[in-house]
Amino acid sequence: MAVTATYPTVDSGKPRATAVTESDGGGPPLRDRLVPPMPTDRIAGWLASLAIAAVAGVLRFWQLTEPRGIYFDEVYYTHDAYGLLTHGYELTDIKSGCNGAGFVVHPPLGKWLMAASEWIFGYTDCADVRHGNPELGWRFASAVAGTLAVLVLARIARRMFRSTLLGCFAGLLLAFDGLEFVQSRIGILDIFLMTGLVLALACLVLDRDHGRARLASRLADTGDAPEGRTRGARFGARLGARPWRLACGLCLGAAMGVKWSAVYTLVGFAALAIAWDAGARRTAGVRRPVLAAVRRDGPQWFASFGALPIIVFFATWTGWFVTDGGYNRHRFGNGTWAALHGWWDYQQQIFRFHEHLDASHPYASKPLSWLVLARPVAYFYSTPKAGEAGCATQAGCSREILAIGNPAIWWVGTLALVGVLALWVSRRDWRAALVLVGFATSFLPWLAFPSRTMFLFYALPLLPFLVLGLTALAGVAMGSRTASDVRRLVGSLTVGIYAIIVVLLFVYFYPIMAAQVIPASAWRVRMWFPGWI
Repeated sequence: MAVTATYPTVDSGKPRATAVTESDGGGPPLRDRLVPPMPTDRIAGWLASLAIAAVAGVLRFWQLTEPRGIYFDEVYYTHDAYGLLTHGYELTDIKSGCNGAGFVVHPPLGKWLMAASEWIFGYTDCADVRHGNPELGWRFASAVAGTLAVLVLARIARRMFRSTLLGCFAGLLLAFDGLEFVQSRIGILDIFLMTGLVLALACLVLDRDHGRARLASRLADTGDAPEGRTRGARFGARLGARPWRLACGLCLGAAMGVKWSAVYTLVGFAALAIAWDAGARRTAGVRRPVLAAVRRDGPQWFASFGALPIIVFFATWTGWFVTDGGYNRHRFGNGTWAALHGWWDYQQQIFRFHEHLDASHPYASKPLSWLVLARPVAYFYSTPKAGEAGCATQAGCSREILAIGNPAIWWVGTLALVGVLALWVSRRDWRAALVLVGFATSFLPWLAFPSRTMFLFYALPLLPFLVLGLTALAGVAMGSRTASDVRRLVGSLTVGIYAIIVVLLFVYFYPIMAAQVIPASAWRVRMWFPGWI
């Protein structure tokens, strides 16, 4: 006898009533176990995601050129971008007359992105002469990256949780986080690193869905039984090309081409990918799922998470290889092998620099303090007097850019990790595993360097995983479609109130994140803790 059933998930009010046939043995069909159906509101889902991204874009591009001039670490990266644009490699600093190759300690890709926007909008040359609109030139690419990350995270959260509502919730949290906002409006590298990791995350989740769907289809085509009783089920079907997996490796290589620290996330994502492959084959009834994953999926797994990221990372140094003036370029002579030797020696020097970076800095902080926002970084600060820069207060004004996260996201998100861990332990939820692995690989490696000089904005790659953790618990709070009306009402109100608090806190801190001129008294009110000053 067969029965039909509808599998509930949290959605935007439009449940997908998919009738499926179950055997008397219980459980949904193989395809729905491997790939639960997506929400049906595809157009509405895109419109909602684009609307949130548009709001994020307006916030990030509005008055992007303020303050005028260079502030904080723009002094390094805008100049490096100009060197790449004009010479193909980074130059010495302007005070030295840009008269040679500069030793830089981060790969070139993020600076190439800045160089592209400088080429379009403007830059400052080595004589400190302005061309076009320099501030827009070196900040435009950051604003694009920060806005893109909001859109991609909203879309991928929708896919992960099979809910347009939860996807929009994730996008909203990222759009209204202060640290992501500030990093999207300054010409430094961290926003490119985070966006690269978000793109890799999206490709990883898409590969999971597409690979499992293809596995279900191949099993249906070959007639392999889910219980794995047929002769061909020992290792399961071959899945063919995995384009999203290759795209994930490409994005991870690109993220490494911005900052080396992306290599830790690469290791975490690679582990998740092979574990998910084994899990899919176990669900499909394969008798030896781990060995099957290695046999059937191993070659593409290695290509995607081993060979391809290295190739992409290497390609980001193309400018150094095809020109003659880069740092260390001819240290070991001419020719291909000499160039490779010089490049490898350069990488070793960069590693030693980071390993021994322990200079004191007033805004330096330790990793554990990042989670509670104990020491945000003041990128810019001035004190206009009455009548200056629009200050209308006799007691004087303050104008600041403070790189600080939204407390409602970082404080609550850190606590939410406990709930996410419980979700993984109790349900073995793959989404909880993704949050925990992504967070751990972006955070734990920093604990291994207790004496190193570090700053809060190094924590930016943690943010997407905190957001996804909060989204997972929001889904639990709201309940499934089979939950009682009271449960769903209370859960939805709680999540809605929390989202409103996130937006209100962003509005409250906006003046001190966007260089707004405000009375000094209003600035002091926003300094909740001594460490914020």
